[in-house]
Amino acid sequence: MDDDQQMPDLETPLISDSQEKGIELKGLFSKDDILAEAKKQLWLAGPLMFVNLLLTLIQTISVMFVGHVGELALSGASMATSFASVTGFSLLIGLCGALDTFCGQAYGAKQYHMVGIHTQRAMFVLLLVCIPLACLWANTGHILAFFGQDPEISAEAGVYALYMIPTIFPYALLQCQFKFLQTQNIVIPMILTSGVTTLLHIPTCWTLVSKLGLGNKGAALANAISYWINDLFLALYVKYSPSCKSSWTGFSKEAFKDVSRFLSIAVPSAIMICLEIWSFELMVLLAGLLPNPVIEASVLSISLNTNTMVYMLPLGLGCAISVRVANELGAGRPLAAGLAVWVAVVMVAFESIMVAAIMILGRRIWGYCFSSEERVVKYVADMMLLLAVTHLLDGTQSVLNGIARGCGWQKIGAIINLGAYYLIGIPLGVFLAFVHHMGGKGLWTGIIAAVFSQTMFLLIATVRANWQAEAKKASARVLDSQIASHQSP
Repeated sequence: MDDDQQMPDLETPLISDSQEKGIELKGLFSKDDILAEAKKQLWLAGPLMFVNLLLTLIQTISVMFVGHVGELALSGASMATSFASVTGFSLLIGLCGALDTFCGQAYGAKQYHMVGIHTQRAMFVLLLVCIPLACLWANTGHILAFFGQDPEISAEAGVYALYMIPTIFPYALLQCQFKFLQTQNIVIPMILTSGVTTLLHIPTCWTLVSKLGLGNKGAALANAISYWINDLFLALYVKYSPSCKSSWTGFSKEAFKDVSRFLSIAVPSAIMICLEIWSFELMVLLAGLLPNPVIEASVLSISLNTNTMVYMLPLGLGCAISVRVANELGAGRPLAAGLAVWVAVVMVAFESIMVAAIMILGRRIWGYCFSSEERVVKYVADMMLLLAVTHLLDGTQSVLNGIARGCGWQKIGAIINLGAYYLIGIPLGVFLAFVHHMGGKGLWTGIIAAVFSQTMFLLIATVRANWQAEAKKASARVLDSQIASHQSP
């Protein structure tokens, strides 16, 4: 699984230190520089798109198996999965976003051993966070019933969430392993282990759900088994691959030092991610309060799933630019970081336009993938126009979010998301849906307003960025981490 011979030379500076000043005087980059940067980003983005998709498929496959158990079991599993995503998985992903900054910049600065130290520190923090999350999941049924959900569905969701608890710990470790590898530009092992795990997940689900007769409990346990398998594969790769020899030197007590510095970026990163994810889930819940809630909730759920699926494409680019910016800033090459930013923005613009055009052209047939009822298909066709507009903005903000993580702007991102979604998007969506009676279209228009605001604010921050100053901040962050890791507790 060693990809050193196949990948572009990502460690070699795209623009050498001696060239930085010359380029600044010229005010432009050569065509070769731009093509080389695009190649590096695509090499990272392509596999990361598939890794994100495969990771999502694990839980989707489990819910599909539960669907053959019965309608009540399916409703409970779907609700439990959504609850787990909102209360647990999104929080872990957000906290782990701090590694984009710490590991990426440390690797760029060639402080390879610190990449492993930061990762171990994240593992320690995330595993601690998993303990209260496990307690929360153990009471899922009571919590859902308290908020007025159907008692039978709540009880089923409670059982599924209870058996999902063993999943949260390997999921936390897996997120840390992914960041550890991708910030070092090692992506092929991730896609191979994720692919094998996803294939193995199907017979695992069948064995537990059907063969052993565990039903929805077996499907929930299958998630944990698959994530642990993926963890094991990646742990073996990290331990024995020469690619990780310098960055992983074994577990160290240094990981327990300077936790507060990690939390200073991890907490805003979690807030930044959670505020965005929660707003989309809130819109689906609000759809249930509209007149004709069955069709409104169904169509909005279809819209959300469609938006999530196409979002995997720019998400890969967002992860790639996060790595590139952090690496270049950590290496003290601000002009190369600036080039990486604008190459990513141009590429995601082309991607967004193409995908939006496909969504518009296929809007009249997409609904048939989910329903044969004409009113649902027609409603989905109308929503696809709004989804196309959303993707034009969502793709750009994904890349801008990646830039923010690479620079360490998580606090800025958290403030922007709070304002964009909860001061602009959700109030506008509620006003249009319930006061102007626009229904689900009104709610989604609020989402578009939120994403537009988020994109504009992040774009302003990016355009105004002083890359020389950001490189100095990165160097200071790496130096401070080194000093702190060698101090006595």
